Amino acid sequence: MGGIWQNVDLYCERTGPEYWSEPLNALTNLLFVVAGLWGLSLIRHAGAGRFAEVLAWWVAAIGVGSWLFHTHANRLTMWADILPIAGFTIVYIIYNLRRFMGYSWPKTFAIFVAYAAVIGTITALMPQSVHAATNGSIGYLPAFAALLFFGWLDIREGSAAGWYNIAAAGLFVLSATFRSIDAAVCDAIPFGTHFLWHTINAIMLGVILLAIARYSPRAGERA
Repeated sequence: MGGIWQNVDLYCERTGPEYWSEPLNALTNLLFVVAGLWGLSLIRHAGAGRFAEVLAWWVAAIGVGSWLFHTHANRLTMWADILPIAGFTIVYIIYNLRRFMGYSWPKTFAIFVAYAAVIGTITALMPQSVHAATNGSIGYLPAFAALLFFGWLDIREGSAAGWYNIAAAGLFVLSATFRSIDAAVCDAIPFGTHFLWHTINAIMLGVILLAIARYSPRAGERA
């Protein structure tokens, strides 16, 4: 079957088009839901506000989207995997600029557009050999670079949340390594290493939600 329902086989663990052909890759998505609900509890206890709560729910949604892809692996569910991650990256950048740094909407918009233009161009210019060598993980460069750049900017502006972003970037390097080597180690490890991409990224997103809970301005402090 072609079109959006065409089956795809991208990871070592998948043995066929059946629902349960990637059990580890599917089940580890539950960790995103756990991280999101844990972060939501912290955020509500801290009184960080609705914007922060949206990000916690978004982390849980990442797990749901990825679950759909790793159980129904086709071109349609691939977007259910990709779009929540891309959306979270965009919204979290805005959150850093608005909440951690306290920038105005015009300044936030200008910095976001400049960042998107620069990192988008760099990512687009990456040669195909880099995409192949990283098993497509170079596509996550905008998210990784955002953690580093906006982490540095947070710290420069006096927000300790930036250190959490830097720590999250370190975890991202580790998780992307496991995503990149999944196909290469398939003969030695039949179930692959992609499940560790999920596991470590769930921890990484938990670190981000912890930063949001600890360092977001409370309702009375927000402009």
